Amino acid sequence: KLMLADSISLSNDENLIRDVLLINYLKNNKIRKQVDLLNYLFDREVPEDATFGRTDIKIQSSNTFVDTGAYYTIECKRINAANPTGKTGLNAKYIENGIQRFVLKTYASHYQINGMIGFVVQGLDIHKNTISINSLLTGDFKHITTTQVLTGKSIVSGFDFCYYSTHNTTTSDLTIYHLKFDFSKNIK
Repeated sequence: KLMLADSISLSNDENLIRDVLLINYLKNNKIRKQVDLLNYLFDREVPEDATFGRTDIKIQSSNTFVDTGAYYTIECKRINAANPTGKTGLNAKYIENGIQRFVLKTYASHYQINGMIGFVVQGLDIHKNTISINSLLTGDFKHITTTQVLTGKSIVSGFDFCYYSTHNTTTSDLTIYHLKFDFSKNIK
C-alpha cells in the first residue's frame, strides 16, 4: 500500500521490484516501526545452505539466534496476462520456480510455512488469474502434491489479494501464503 501511495516507478524486472520493496520499505527502520515489523530482519538473494537455491527474501526473527535454521522464506515472481493457462506463461513460472521449489525443498521451510509474492506487472483480474494458476497446479503440475489450491484468506484488513495453499512434501505438510501486489500502473 505504501509503494502504491508513493507512486513508485518500477521496471518490469522481478529482482528490481523486490529490491525496491526490500530496501526502501522492509529495511527502512521508520517504516518497519510504522507497520510493526521491528522484530524481523529481511535479507535478499540468500543462498540456501543445504541446496543450490537462492531465496528472494529471508525473514529472520529472534528465534534465528537460537536456531539458525529458524527463518521464513519468501519467493517473488512476476505475473502478467500473457498465456495464463500455458506452460510457458508467468503463471507456470510462478508454480515451477516458486511453489515447486518449496515442495521439493530447494528452499528451506523450518516452520513448514513460507510465502510468495506475485508482482502483477500487467493489468488483469487477480482473482481470475489465481483460478488459472490453480488450473495449472491441478493439471500440468500434478506431480506437486497439492492438498489445498490457492484459496482466499484474509490476512491484512482491506487487502483482497491474500491466498494460501497447502502441499505435501516428502516429510510433512507445507503451507504457502500468497500475496499478489498489483504494480501494473507503476511499471515504466
